Amino acid sequence: MYDPREETSLPPAMAQPAHNQTPPDERRRDLAHQIAQIDAALPGSLQIRHTRCGKPSCRCKADPPQLHGPYIQWTRKIDGRTRTRLLTPEQLARYQPWFDNAQRIRHMLAELEELSLQAANHAEGWTDQPKSHQKPTA
Repeated sequence: MYDPREETSLPPAMAQPAHNQTPPDERRRDLAHQIAQIDAALPGSLQIRHTRCGKPSCRCKADPPQLHGPYIQWTRKIDGRTRTRLLTPEQLARYQPWFDNAQRIRHMLAELEELSLQAANHAEGWTDQPKSHQKPTA
């Protein structure tokens, strides 16, 4: 597993002395360190809904309507199937930092992946141009 603190875990073409690190190298290490500091994360999405019921004389049909809710829905995938759980306002307050952490991890991981691709492309001299832009090799 990649350890951002170990210079030897990088491919030889990317290994650099500590005094000659480029800002992207530092940013990758910083992102990996930040991700490692997160203690809990809950996947999925949250929605807060207010709904109408089917009773014709209910307050939700009044003018103006007074909708039922809030219903806090946590939706995620488990074994390839979508699962939804209703949360209480207290549960939402308790777990909101974990939902926020999951979103932070997704953003940081996307940035880390992009920086890593750039580093690999630079170290190997690769180009990621679409085939329509590449020169023919004839």
